[in-house]
Amino acid sequence: MKKRGIGLGCAWYGTGYGNGFPDVSSAFVEIHDDGSATVLTGAVDVGQGSNSIYAQIVAEELGLQAQDICVYSADTDATPDSGTTAATRQTYNTGNAVLKAVRQAKVRLLDYAAHKFSCPTSEGIELKEGFIGVKGDPTRRMFLADMVFQARINGERFISAESSTARSTPVDPETGQGAPYWPYSFGCQSAEVEVDTETGIVRVLKVVAVHDVGKALNPTQVEGQIAGGVVQGIGFALLEELELQEGRIKNPAFSSYLIPTALDVPNIEAFFVEEAECTGPFGAKGLGEPAMLPTVAAVINAIDDAVGVRITSLPATPEKILQALAEMKQGRDTEN
Repeated sequence: MKKRGIGLGCAWYGTGYGNGFPDVSSAFVEIHDDGSATVLTGAVDVGQGSNSIYAQIVAEELGLQAQDICVYSADTDATPDSGTTAATRQTYNTGNAVLKAVRQAKVRLLDYAAHKFSCPTSEGIELKEGFIGVKGDPTRRMFLADMVFQARINGERFISAESSTARSTPVDPETGQGAPYWPYSFGCQSAEVEVDTETGIVRVLKVVAVHDVGKALNPTQVEGQIAGGVVQGIGFALLEELELQEGRIKNPAFSSYLIPTALDVPNIEAFFVEEAECTGPFGAKGLGEPAMLPTVAAVINAIDDAVGVRITSLPATPEKILQALAEMKQGRDTEN
């Protein structure tokens, strides 16, 4: 018999290395005389889309399009260290380093432009849609590329290097006081499952996921990262199990260490709540791990709702579910 159930899971997660560990990211930025810009950073884009985020940050600050920005990342010979792509930290940490770097280069550019336009202060200069000029006076503007070219032949370069350090403090073991992480991410998910009481196989039918992401710099990427986290969470809940024997991994291949395939992916509805994080780049914060954590609890709770058994160790394999069902039946028979 197949039975259906619905479960809820919630999570909060401190991003970054945390507990006072040095959490530093660095970036170089150069504005070129063809109206483009280059970003160099050691942050590794492993598919989560961090290079796109850095391009968007620089483009937003310089009034350009993202395709005008070239991001070079993860070249240990040429790019500055930005720490690991882990702990949900690259959008927040390296994003802040990139933002600081582009703003540093921009300050020099605006000062140069103010002099060229005979403007008493750089406060009166704006960058917009590929142009640089005097605010409120469309007759006094020029292409950004032309301005940077003129600066170049006069010996000016708009190059910057910056770092950003996430602030956290160790927790006092005596008092429990401290600020071990910042910022925090929050999320809530519901899962609907179908449990086959004959085989113990669980099929996840639908997941609805809602996450706090700060300001979503790229909403499409946010939805994709939530969906990816849900799929990883399903694997954590139902499939992934590292088998060890005397310190050796017994299942080192994907034929024996199971992860979800496309056929295991349910209907996923992803939503996000935008409340800008004041310390993040344009209000953004990380979403990596937080997207998969509530899935596990939601799936396990949905199994309980469907067949009335509580699985207390992961993954919830068919064998564990059949054993739990048998124990539940035995308990009922004993009571009767």
